[in-house]
Order: sequence, then structure tokens, then C-alpha cells
Amino acid sequence: MASQASIGDRIRRLRLSKHMSQAQLAGPDLSDSYVSLIESGKRNPTPNVTRLLAERLGCGIEFLLHGIEPHQRVDTGLALRHAELELCHGDPVVAADRFAETVRAAGDDNAALAAQARFGQARALEAQGHTAQAVEAYERLRREAAAHPERLADLPVVVALCRCYHRAGDALRARDLGLNALAQAVRLGLDQGALALDLAVVLAETEIDLAYAERVLSASGVPEATGHGPEVLGLWQASAAAAEKDSALALRLAEDAIAAGRSTRMASDYARSAMCWAWITAASPEGAGLDRAGEFAASAAEVLTRLSPGAVEHARSLIVLSRVRLHAGDLDAAADLADRALGLLTGVRGAVPAMAYVVLAELALARSNDGGPALAEAQEALADPASRTDRQSARLWREIGDLWGRAGSPERQTNAYRRALESVGVCSRMETPPGSAWREVMTPVIPAHLGTSRGAVAG
Repeated sequence: MASQASIGDRIRRLRLSKHMSQAQLAGPDLSDSYVSLIESGKRNPTPNVTRLLAERLGCGIEFLLHGIEPHQRVDTGLALRHAELELCHGDPVVAADRFAETVRAAGDDNAALAAQARFGQARALEAQGHTAQAVEAYERLRREAAAHPERLADLPVVVALCRCYHRAGDALRARDLGLNALAQAVRLGLDQGALALDLAVVLAETEIDLAYAERVLSASGVPEATGHGPEVLGLWQASAAAAEKDSALALRLAEDAIAAGRSTRMASDYARSAMCWAWITAASPEGAGLDRAGEFAASAAEVLTRLSPGAVEHARSLIVLSRVRLHAGDLDAAADLADRALGLLTGVRGAVPAMAYVVLAELALARSNDGGPALAEAQEALADPASRTDRQSARLWREIGDLWGRAGSPERQTNAYRRALESVGVCSRMETPPGSAWREVMTPVIPAHLGTSRGAVAG
């Protein structure tokens, strides 16, 4: 719904352009004081009054309500959806330009569409890896959502901000935003749908709240979606062709294309959240939730097999399943899955191969073998310049430290713990194996309810 001031401004501009007084516009049905209140934004006209004023001003009701004629509104909505398709299935650079064009076309008189387009611009910046610029854009949108909730929903913006601050390494700000988003979701009873899955991924990856992620995964069930790329592309092309002659049909086709792609995106989010939950839960020293972790890991692998996301994500799903099998006592299956994953990761460095080597190191120690070679490989993979500095890296470094402790190498254990602290922006000068001070420093970094890996050296 448009704001009262916007409707009043449009009525006043049209009245003055026709050289009408407020009394003339009011006519026998309204009072000139009532017209004055509407123009000043102190009264919102009823539908009947809006229709009457539109007739006397010689314009359409749509123009008074939204500032554009119906065909213009359809065209602007179509441009917004084509930009969305470009972002999700095309080039984020092109998408950013299209969102910018939509902002200009919507103008000040159609603030809701303009706000949606600016949200798209911020998402396009994030998709291009311009995290700092995306954060600035999201922060502006959050202020706008607070001032004008009729234009833009706050929760999607908060979720996006949490994700960006996490990627930028600002764990405290990400946590504050994640808890804010969680409180909103709980208040709304939101545990299904695309937004719930988006939030579940963020809360699992930042390790803010695994319980909510589990609730969403359970409520969602294993997605049945497969890749809809050809269908999306066909509908998108049909919409572009129809836009020249029939904007309304083009809009419908674009909406169908977006809906076709949404199931694939939700399935991908399900798999990411399930893998993260299973990886962390499988390492719980109490062994709680291991059966559930196995279910989620297997379902994530199944979904990713159908979606064919690429070798790295496929390998990640195998590694998570490998860890679950390891902690369930099936050492041979764990070794086979980890080796298969590494076979998919030839030439790849970073967190994913490091995860595989951590599992192989655990496996070696479980068999009373030397876990040192696998731990050295894990460290080399994480030390790669392309490896991200974030909570995921910190967790892996901490687990490597735990395993060096089990392997009887306190110096390497200390170095790994130091790297864990550095991964979340905490400088450490520890020169001796960590004791109680280690637990005090790491408590804000690794939430207490997540515990430590099995067999970790007691502090």
C-alpha cells in the first residue's frame, strides 16, 4: 500500500496542474477541509473517495495509489522479475544493472517496488563477492525497513546481513544479527519455506543455533526437487519474447520461471544446512544426535546427487557422511568415503579437503596408527591463501589441535590452537600447551554447548 503522503502529494500536484481549488475538487460530496487533510497526509482516502477523486482529476485509481499507470506498474514488475532471474540463473553483474534500472523506473512514487529492487542490488553485490559494499547496502535497507515496514520486510535483510558479517569475519556482529533474526522467526512460528531455510543455513554455518536448524530441516523434509535449469531458461526466454507485445503474459511467465527455480534453491539450502548440522553434531563428545546426523548427512548427499552442484559440494557431502560413519564405529566405510571425496578434490585447497584429512587423521588414531601425515595435509590445505578466515576455519584448526594433542605433539597442538584464534581475529601469544586460559579465550569463539571433539585433551 502506498503511503498517505505519496497519495496526497499526487492529488495536490494533479489538482494544481488543472488549476482547481480544493473546494472545486471536493465538489458537493466532500469538504474542502477533508481534501486538505488528504493532501497533507493526515487522512488516508477510502476506496470510494479515491475513485471519486480519480474521476475528477482525470486519472486512474492505480496512478493515485502507486504513482504509475497499470501498464507501467506491470512493466516495472516485469523488469524486477527479469533482474531476479538474472541474479539467480545468470550473471550477477548484469543483474545489478537491471536492478538499478528498475529502481530508476519505479521512482519515488512506487517506493515498495524500488525497495525490492534495491534489495536485489545488494544481493547482486553479495553474489559478486563485494561483501563490504553489500553490507553498506543492506544496512541502508534495514534502516528503511524500520522506518517504512510497508515497503520492505526486515527479516530477510537481517538474515543477509548476518551472512555477510560472518563472511567478513565479524563474528560478534553476525551473532547479534543472527539472534535478532532467530527471535523474529520464533515469534512468527516460522520453520518452513525459503526464508526459514535461508535462516537455518546462516544459523548452522555461524554455529549460533543448531536447534533451530534441526527444527527447520525436520519440518521441511527431504526435498524432492531436481535441477530445473532447462525449464527456468525456457520460461525466461518465453517471458522475454512476450514482453514486446504482452507485458501481462510476460510477467506471468517470469513468475513461473522464478517459482521453478525456487525449489532448486531451497533444496540446495537444505543440503548446506544438513551437512553443517551433521558435521558439528557428529563430533559431539557425548555422541548425542549421531543417528540424526547420519540421516541428515545421507539426505544431503542424496539431494546434492540429484542437483549435481559440482565436485566440491559432492565431496563435502561424502566427507560429512564419512565423519558420521567414523563416529558410529564403521571405520572401513568412513575410510572409503573420505578417499572418494579426496578423489573429487584433486588440486583443490581450502576447508573442504582439510575436512577430509581431519576425518582421516581421526580414523588413523582410532586404529592406533600415526595421524600426523593426515594432520599435516589438513594444515597445508587450510594454510592456502584462498582459504577463508572465518568460524569454519577456526573450528577445523581447533579440531586439528585436539588431534595433535591425542597424537602426543603438544607443540603442534598449541600452534593449531593459535591458528584457530587467528581465524576469528583473536591474536594469541601462547607459548605452552593451553590449559584453563585456553578455555577462557575460546569460549566466545566456540559456543560452549558445542563442546569439543572426542578425545580432546582436557584443559
